[in-house]
Amino acid sequence: MTRILIPSGALGLGYDADALAAGIAMRPDLIAIDGGSTDSGPSYLGRGVSKYSRAATKAEWRGLIEARARAGVPLVIGTAGTCGADSAVDWLVDLTREILAETGLTASIAVLKSSQPAQRVADALARGDVTPLPNAPEISAEVLASCTNIVALAGAEQIARALETGAEIVIAGRTTDTAIIAALPLMRGEHAGAAWHGAKIGECGALCATNPQSGVIVIDVDKTGFTVTPLAEGSACSPQTVSAHMLYENSDPFILYEPGGHLDVTGARYTALDARRVRVEGSVWVPSDRYTVKLEGARITGYQTILIATLRDRRYVENVRDWCADIEVRHAAKVRDRMGLEPGAYRLELRLMGVDATLGPLEQRRSDPVEIGILAIVTAASQAQAGEIGKLLNPYLLHHPLTREEEQPTFAFPFSPAEIDRGAAYEFCLNHVMRLDDPMSAFALEVING
Repeated sequence: MTRILIPSGALGLGYDADALAAGIAMRPDLIAIDGGSTDSGPSYLGRGVSKYSRAATKAEWRGLIEARARAGVPLVIGTAGTCGADSAVDWLVDLTREILAETGLTASIAVLKSSQPAQRVADALARGDVTPLPNAPEISAEVLASCTNIVALAGAEQIARALETGAEIVIAGRTTDTAIIAALPLMRGEHAGAAWHGAKIGECGALCATNPQSGVIVIDVDKTGFTVTPLAEGSACSPQTVSAHMLYENSDPFILYEPGGHLDVTGARYTALDARRVRVEGSVWVPSDRYTVKLEGARITGYQTILIATLRDRRYVENVRDWCADIEVRHAAKVRDRMGLEPGAYRLELRLMGVDATLGPLEQRRSDPVEIGILAIVTAASQAQAGEIGKLLNPYLLHHPLTREEEQPTFAFPFSPAEIDRGAAYEFCLNHVMRLDDPMSAFALEVING
């Protein structure tokens, strides 16, 4: 049996310290935690930085490094620094060295990097080794060259190579969420279907349990299946909470694709061992005849300036769509006249905060708000251009009347200056897989002896 202790769904989200201590007392074979997320959009990959605060990351990572020292087992993190780009990996390596120096601990560190030079991907595209996934955008060598960061998602094979170095801490760039959990059970010859299915269930820590915010769980993988045990006080798993996690961030609740094949849980059986633990058997791993890794890339799509105004006058609140539509027309005319730019050269969005800012025209619930916030988003080819367009918009958001006959109104800006330069805006531009003859050919592995 191989026991994997998972402290949390992601480093930076927090974990239950008492539950973690209970997990260490259970003598795990490895501690695994994810470091990444694309939930907050492409900017973090585009810039190669973490979305989580340095202070939170350091405090939690220090706790795990100290726990690793007590347990005497490897500590593995995947998708380091949120995005897994090389710069984010280096950031966490520096934090690790800082923590080791402060605590007086020592550890050898395996550093697995996942960043991809644009030319490598362009060459693979030219060879026919890059394949689009469903709804993927069109790509070219030019699109790839415009990316500020491209990463490939490492699988269990690359994590296994890092563990084979004997490193006590493995800091990996972009990985699949499951790879860091599945790697050691697979290396030890445990049931492959159970290793991958257990990894999928455990990827987000206690999200598969009744107390999802507690974080800490243990996954035991053996020759026939796996058992999941949440460790926080009052937390429990049931066949429903465990089986439901196959729906999480997965287009098919029965199939999960990984670099070397896919997991099929169609025949999986979920059994409650007691009020807390669930046993799963019957999962199947289906190897692929092609080894592919998923690619993620981000590039600058423009530069943004935002403005916020609030409306409370009932007549303006009730007629806010007409008010916005008139501003858009008049503002476009002014931008054309003053700057010589047509609407296709920039983009203006007026989002109604408190009405439909999240869903836009898909919103079904309409109410009568007391006030409405207007979030104006200007996207242009340069920051200077976006700022200038924003300044041309400023008088409309502050004083624009519904009709020409009425007195000039005044609305509220919560900030001065009203124009807030947001900097570069990024977009994801890759949803493809790249075929590799050797799983390590697109990844770099280095060991730092501490």
